[in-house]
Amino acid sequence: MSFIQLKSSKLHYRVMGNGPKALVAFHGYGQEGHYYDAMARTLQPDYTVYAVDLFFHGQSSLSKADQPLSKRKLQEFIQQLLEKEEIGRFSVMAFSMGGKFALATLEKFHDQIDELYLIAPDGIRTHLLYSLATYPGWLQGVFKGIVLRPTRFFKTLNWLERKKWVSSGLVKFANWQMDSPQKRMRVYRSWTGFSNLTFDIRKIVRILNNSHIEVTVFLGKYDQIISQDRLQEFLNQLEKHELVVLQTGHTNLLYTVATWLRKNRKATS
Repeated sequence: MSFIQLKSSKLHYRVMGNGPKALVAFHGYGQEGHYYDAMARTLQPDYTVYAVDLFFHGQSSLSKADQPLSKRKLQEFIQQLLEKEEIGRFSVMAFSMGGKFALATLEKFHDQIDELYLIAPDGIRTHLLYSLATYPGWLQGVFKGIVLRPTRFFKTLNWLERKKWVSSGLVKFANWQMDSPQKRMRVYRSWTGFSNLTFDIRKIVRILNNSHIEVTVFLGKYDQIISQDRLQEFLNQLEKHELVVLQTGHTNLLYTVATWLRKNRKATS
């Protein structure tokens, strides 16, 4: 286990494997770096995986002075990691909320990146609830009230499900991620703490189209959190990429991708 310390903030990551290629990996919401254990085993013996704990997850901590997290501060952490581990060229993999961290890394270090693996990535098209949570002013206070006192929120969500205005998968995901005060506070801290990790997708597309980065996007056919429809406009603008749609939903997608790569990586590497 390793740490990068910048003043009062700390980024924790774990190193898995010992292959010649470096891969910096960002997990999804509610996870930690060890969720990449199966992936790291799959990528042996070619890669060394540096699996980062997102802030508010695992052992990474973000001081109040650094909140909300800026892209510049995140890029400083990644720069320190690369220097500490003596990494020149590397690849990036990200799942769900980790997509925001991957896109910030791409903006700064695209000249050093060989491969980009995006697994149902957040950060390309923002959820309405995320926008409400991070909107300045009274709406943020309303959302904080929902997080701290969620009974009315869940009643409303269940009513919307019965009316078929929201999917049952989304309701199930919300219940799972907000079924305790600790989880609900992490939702609020993550959504507000990462509110500055926003991106000009046209710029991201230009970076990728003007580079030699190999882009692979993995999506779940039954994913109701980050669906193919949400990313299709972005994908249409990429001149070159591989899209893999797997027979799963959002929660198990990272593990399903590891299984797919175990069977198909030699054919695609």
